[in-house]
Amino acid sequence: MTGILDEYPGAAAAYSLRLLNTDYTGDAVVVRRASDNATQSIGFVDGELDTTTLSTFCAGANGFVTTWFDQSGLSRNAVNTTASQQPKIYDSTNGIITENNKPALEWTTGQIIGLQADFGQVYAQPNTFFIVHKKITNTGYLFDGSGGNPNRHVQFFNSLWAGAPLNDAYPSAEMNKQNILTALFNTTNSESYINAQLQVSGNLGTYDLGGVTIGNWFNIDNLTNTLKGTVQELIIYPINESGNRTGIETNINDFYSIY
Repeated sequence: MTGILDEYPGAAAAYSLRLLNTDYTGDAVVVRRASDNATQSIGFVDGELDTTTLSTFCAGANGFVTTWFDQSGLSRNAVNTTASQQPKIYDSTNGIITENNKPALEWTTGQIIGLQADFGQVYAQPNTFFIVHKKITNTGYLFDGSGGNPNRHVQFFNSLWAGAPLNDAYPSAEMNKQNILTALFNTTNSESYINAQLQVSGNLGTYDLGGVTIGNWFNIDNLTNTLKGTVQELIIYPINESGNRTGIETNINDFYSIY
């Protein structure tokens, strides 16, 4: 089995509920069981999340992710130690949270939720992001940087924004759907795609990238900017991956069967 990072290496960070790199021997996530706050690392079986272990651990209780492990090899794990701010992965009644029959992390309406990782260095643009997600409201960041200006990127709040807005809102036709968003931050030559279709291009300013916040903005204690929806995968490259964009999107879609 070949992972997407075997074919397209060089990620600055890579988070997924599938195995992305055949050299990666760690786990996918750490899950907290709400009934007693016990935690357990959940790994992979045959390249996918070990749902049997997850179900056994959480049976009858809600399960929340405290750590989403970075599979890039750089150990830039996305974490949140505050119980009330952790995304949900297992429901006490309905079992594993899924989108299109694949496990997902859920951001719930009315709660401050996010996972955050600092990279320990700053990457100037260009940067390229690939994120498998579903949005159920216009407001809420899919991702942001881990700190304030200038080390910040933002994608789809009420606008596509990283220094200047390019469009008004997340496309209404794609709301409440599982999608692949590709975002190239490349100053005046920036682009955004949904399911391999160009959405908008233009100038996104010159903000650097010093880390990532998944499902919220950099100041994570903010309900207004919390994502409402799900995330299944986020891969960040510290380069312009336009030449490999189609191949990366195809790999992602082959697994998730989105379009």
